[in-house]
Amino acid sequence: MEINKYGIDVEKLNTKLENVPNLSPNHELNPPEKTFGSMLKDAIDETNAYQKTTEQVMADMATGQIKDLHQAAIAIGKAENSMKLMLEVRNKAISAYKELIKTQM
Repeated sequence: MEINKYGIDVEKLNTKLENVPNLSPNHELNPPEKTFGSMLKDAIDETNAYQKTTEQVMADMATGQIKDLHQAAIAIGKAENSMKLMLEVRNKAISAYKELIKTQM
């Protein structure tokens, strides 16, 4: 169950995240090692990797090739938690965007 099944086009999102500017104050004087866009991209890539690992673990469980059921359960739990976190971040970003749209100048 990849992240694409949730309506997220990873390639399109990655190209958009590359162009996110660094909005921190004095970023010319003290450039951060990572921008917000790159941190978000890394988190999405990590979530996608967890989802792919879970798919493989579940396929191994179905075919009886898994030897350590405990490790499989941990991998599935990591994927579930990372997807929940990513969906909450998405929901918060959408909520913040809607608040910005409502703001009158």
